[in-house]
Amino acid sequence: MAVGLGAVTALVLSTRLELSELVHRYANYVDARRFDALAELFTADAELVVPDPPEHLEPHRRHHGHTGVRDAMSPLAGLTRTQHGIVGEVYTASTSPDVATGEITAVAHHWIEHDGKLTDHVWYLRYRDVYHRTGQSWQIAQRELTIDAIESRPARQVRP
Repeated sequence: MAVGLGAVTALVLSTRLELSELVHRYANYVDARRFDALAELFTADAELVVPDPPEHLEPHRRHHGHTGVRDAMSPLAGLTRTQHGIVGEVYTASTSPDVATGEITAVAHHWIEHDGKLTDHVWYLRYRDVYHRTGQSWQIAQRELTIDAIESRPARQVRP
């Protein structure tokens, strides 16, 4: 059920909390390298569109379905560690009670060890999402990842 706020249609609190849980679970599964569980957060026919940094910071490469999501995440398995922090969440209702959209901002650390040096590649990113209610839960039907900036800095130590 949506509540009208002028030109913006907000979601009821319970739906907003369910969507927030989904977004945070995504970040947790990425950092825990639980790519099979992460793929299940998406609908069977979902589309994940990711950039190809550093050449492309805008959504560029399209991946479809659970297999596509796993394939898109597979390069992260080679990193020493990642940590995703969600810093902003705005959810909007649709004309359908089973569809919502989200604008999510986050900071993602990617620690990489190369030639004995540890570097933290920090991505300042945003997700544009479409969510579908499937049964009793929400899933990601479409996610577009945009990188606003990349910062690289030396790191002293990271837990493997």
